[in-house]
Amino acid sequence: MRFSKSKLMITTVGLALVAGCSSNSNYQVSESNAPSMQTADASERLGTTWGDEVSSSVRSVDLRRVDQTPVAQTQLNYADKYYYGQQINSMSLLGGKVEMSVLADRGTLPIYRDNGQYYLQGHAGQAYRLYYTNNSNHTYEVVASVDGLNVLNGEAASRSASGYVLYPHDELVIEGFRKSQNAVASFIFSTPNDAYAANTPSGSIDNTGVIGTVMYELYDPNKPRPYSRNTQARTPNAYPADGGNQRYAQPPQ
Repeated sequence: MRFSKSKLMITTVGLALVAGCSSNSNYQVSESNAPSMQTADASERLGTTWGDEVSSSVRSVDLRRVDQTPVAQTQLNYADKYYYGQQINSMSLLGGKVEMSVLADRGTLPIYRDNGQYYLQGHAGQAYRLYYTNNSNHTYEVVASVDGLNVLNGEAASRSASGYVLYPHDELVIEGFRKSQNAVASFIFSTPNDAYAANTPSGSIDNTGVIGTVMYELYDPNKPRPYSRNTQARTPNAYPADGGNQRYAQPPQ
């Protein structure tokens, strides 16, 4: 797979666009009836360390969220253990409008789905990337977190924080924690003690072993906004400020 090194950033709402892999095939197998909430013991736990520098340039764009309520959110738990359940190559978000997978140097890492929970097997020292594919005509913001840290600024993750932009029928590859406008520190599985979250004031070792994704729909400046029925029912007013009782400026409050 080939990955573009050209990436874009948005500062108005703290977003960024990342170009990604050119193609990715998704295959699924049958689901087992195993119980959910598979946990890892101390010897199996993993975190994500601050890896080698990877070239990744970004630039600002001006987009706004359609609503402050996420349209999708999911959590992917990972550890160095064998998981059971339905094995898939990607997680389906928004009814398949967006696909999310995890890539390593030798292909896609298998994800296991078990009663609505998602699990990923990793190994210490293994580099990985988060890969999103937009199959829809909509523009989305992807707010991603690793080990409870926002991947853009390394701060404690919040659903309302900044994210990356995923344009219609485009791809997004998040290769690491962003360290500057031109580079990221690659994601590498590690022991929890070596994880970035365990070695920064903003993080906690208790949150290692989890990848979060929250998505918002964005206004696309290249598309006209839908014509509102409420707007259609209104009568245009040539002097909309008229009609009130106030004729003079009010003193400051």
